[in-house]
Amino acid sequence: MRIDDYVADLNRALSGPHGPKRDMVVEARHSLSDTADAFEADGLERLEAERLAVAEFGRVAEIAPDYQSELTALSGRRLGVLLFVSVPATVLMWSVLWRLYPATEEAWARQPSWFWPVSRLLDVLQLATGVYGGLALLALSRGARWIRRPHLVTRSLGVIVWAALPITAGLGLLLSYGADSPNTLTALPTALANLVTSALWGMQIYGATRCLRITRASRPSAEPR
Repeated sequence: MRIDDYVADLNRALSGPHGPKRDMVVEARHSLSDTADAFEADGLERLEAERLAVAEFGRVAEIAPDYQSELTALSGRRLGVLLFVSVPATVLMWSVLWRLYPATEEAWARQPSWFWPVSRLLDVLQLATGVYGGLALLALSRGARWIRRPHLVTRSLGVIVWAALPITAGLGLLLSYGADSPNTLTALPTALANLVTSALWGMQIYGATRCLRITRASRPSAEPR
């Protein structure tokens, strides 16, 4: 098998973030080329040198799982960082706005009895999601040596996001439209805050979808042609 064919098989067998995946494949190509160059310097024809380099490197089905494991953990770490930073930041942003545009006592008096429990539940849910992102990040980095199935941690992050975001959005809409607005927020800061929140949610959904797709895929099983 030629090096180009082997590298193409390896590239197809892997799934993950484009940049790190490309770097892994390029590194494998360089290693194979260096080995083939050494064989060729010993007097072998280039085709035979590449064939021996590929055989020495190992079958795609044998080496791809290790590469895939790192890509899967990397996807989980990226989502973990995003959750750990963006979710508390979102809560802080809205809290600051509420302090800058406080409600009047009359506005608070008009709120239904469920307003405060729902508001607290929303805060707890968001902060819990951020904390879980931090714990998952720790588990997939410093704690990776003690975790036997890191792909389950990565998958759990995707599940958490897809489960928490609809609930978070629903609670937010309930507080916004199910009761009289207790704050004095004007249109501009509200629009900007909603834009930032939506952008962060979009990034979380993208990362969660990638984590679920990667962990749902079967183990690489590509064979050399």
